[in-house]
Amino acid sequence: MLNYLISIPKNGVPTKETIHDPETKLKIKVFDLLKSKFRPKQGEVTYFVTAGEETLAFETEGYGKHHRNLLILHMISWYCVYLGLFEAQIHTNWP
Repeated sequence: MLNYLISIPKNGVPTKETIHDPETKLKIKVFDLLKSKFRPKQGEVTYFVTAGEETLAFETEGYGKHHRNLLILHMISWYCVYLGLFEAQIHTNWP
């Protein structure tokens, strides 16, 4: 399994984390929808995850056509395993 990097803001707020793929330079922002507001940006790819009472939004940052959706889904599933959300379901639209 590939490893990705997670950046956490200096203030330690876990609602604004970013997942980085060092190989392709793709970045995915993570939003906890219970703790922060989220507005999708045009031209970026967005997915939503539900797991129990958790609801997360994932949005690419600087998405290019050379990035594949399979890579994005892999990064999201890796992050869910990192958080211990083993029952997570990934949605393309708001659940």
